[in-house]
Amino acid sequence: MSHVGPLTLREPRGGLGVAVVATLRRDMTLKLRRRSEVMNPLVFFALVITLFPLGVAPESKLLSTIAPGLLWVAALLATLLSLDSLFRVDFDDGSLEQMMLSHQPLAMLVLPKVAAHWLLTGLPLALMAPLLGVLLSLPAGSYGVLSLSLALGSASLSLVGAIGAALTVGVSRGGVLLSLLVLPLYIPVLIFGTGAIQAAIAGSGVAPHLAMLGAMLAAALMLAPWAIAASLRISLNG
Repeated sequence: MSHVGPLTLREPRGGLGVAVVATLRRDMTLKLRRRSEVMNPLVFFALVITLFPLGVAPESKLLSTIAPGLLWVAALLATLLSLDSLFRVDFDDGSLEQMMLSHQPLAMLVLPKVAAHWLLTGLPLALMAPLLGVLLSLPAGSYGVLSLSLALGSASLSLVGAIGAALTVGVSRGGVLLSLLVLPLYIPVLIFGTGAIQAAIAGSGVAPHLAMLGAMLAAALMLAPWAIAASLRISLNG
């Protein structure tokens, strides 16, 4: 079995594009080898949704009322579970220092790392949610909106959460501090994500809620990489 070692970014022939692809491929390979880290958020999400109806009255009307908020809060907490390890492996093996010394922009090199986190955490959560929504008596017409809102929102959660992960990468057991830093920033995504599902259940327009989720994702894509890069420099040089 080939070994995926520390990241090396010494002026690849293809420039930035090759560096981005190489970083994404390496991160996907490393995360898939640590299957427990990939599965833990998904198992947590499934357990919360599965066990919750057992703790309340199993009435369809009640479950469908609380389902949007429950699904989103569970997905948010599941995302938090995997954030602490986002840069931890690279910090331990020296790859972060190589990324900072590279001639490629650090802000662009962190994007594939966030993308790998979303592909293995946020996207699976969005695909799982309709299956678990059946347990909460969600109307069938809301499943598409549920998946789409989680896909858009979880991408924003990964980008914003990566800022906190970068700030706490040098702190041992920084999971609690990470949660305190990013949870307040997650509130707008939670509000509009839950609102989209509630609008779908009520039969009203979901477009404004999805548009806000898309706008927040666009803003996060523009601003978060630079904030992540600055946070990494503070953590490594501070």
